[in-house]
Amino acid sequence: MSRYQVVGIGNAIVDVLSHSDDRFLDHMGIEKGIMQLIERERAEVLYAAMRERVEAPGGSVANTLAGLGNLGLTTAFIGRVRDDALGRFYAASMAAEGTDFVNAPVAGGELPTSRSMIFVTEDGERSMNTYLGISAELGPEDVDETVAGAAEMLFLEGYLFDKNKGKEAFLKAARSTHRGGGKAGIALSDPFCVDRHRGDFLRLIRGELDYVIGNAQEWSSLYQTEDLEAALAQARAECPLVVCTRSGADVVLIRGEERVEVPVHRVVPVDATGAGDQFAAGFLYGMMTGDDLYRAGRMGCIAAAEVIGHFGARPEGDIQRLFRGQGLI
Repeated sequence: MSRYQVVGIGNAIVDVLSHSDDRFLDHMGIEKGIMQLIERERAEVLYAAMRERVEAPGGSVANTLAGLGNLGLTTAFIGRVRDDALGRFYAASMAAEGTDFVNAPVAGGELPTSRSMIFVTEDGERSMNTYLGISAELGPEDVDETVAGAAEMLFLEGYLFDKNKGKEAFLKAARSTHRGGGKAGIALSDPFCVDRHRGDFLRLIRGELDYVIGNAQEWSSLYQTEDLEAALAQARAECPLVVCTRSGADVVLIRGEERVEVPVHRVVPVDATGAGDQFAAGFLYGMMTGDDLYRAGRMGCIAAAEVIGHFGARPEGDIQRLFRGQGLI
């Protein structure tokens, strides 16, 4: 039996949350309700301006691993933080939540630990200001082949595909996982990232991956067509397992000749942050505990619905209990 059921590779970002009002956002030049990338100087200014900061470990794949830990799976995270206060906090928090943080914080790193300053206004809107810092520098030297090779399932974060060293890290990890008998896959993460690196994404999908999760915009960007069905037909020919989420519409899962569509139970979102991350957690849990595509898709939808019902990108409730209530386990 493998040591880890799921190993993830992604950005290690500390979410720093603070309540604010529209006047403060205007004063600081923060665009309300969106995520924007910022430089180091701007990050330091915003961090200093925050009142009553609440810090939590974040990052897309890290959020998925937290969801899988909630469901009782053994997990490990390959990420890069600096040996500074936020980096030590991040590593300790992941470990406390049950996910092994396998890379020691980097001593003397040139860049600080990545952080996202999130200002929450009374209407529930989140204005996110993300400084990528050291996590975006993850490379093949950060991938321990014994860890990746011990994964039953490897899950990669598309955001890290923006740099060549990230691409090299993904190749090394996927090949190590396959040598160990596991399966490797990726979340496409962002249509603009897909657009920038289309050729490399396609080579990775065609040659190295067993499953790919993306939304309709990401799949359309990958295959350069507004016809989603045409994009999915191309994906089916190139990837063993294709998952497409569609913003409130049925989720499509395709494996060879098998195609299922899973209905989404609509809920009024309190905070949509983390919906895709927790869909991935539920889906991966379903694939780890059985081979039924419809069941895995339902689990993904239930986990996503739970997380958008409260603030924060990680589950608060007992997701297994929700699965039992739907007769899934």
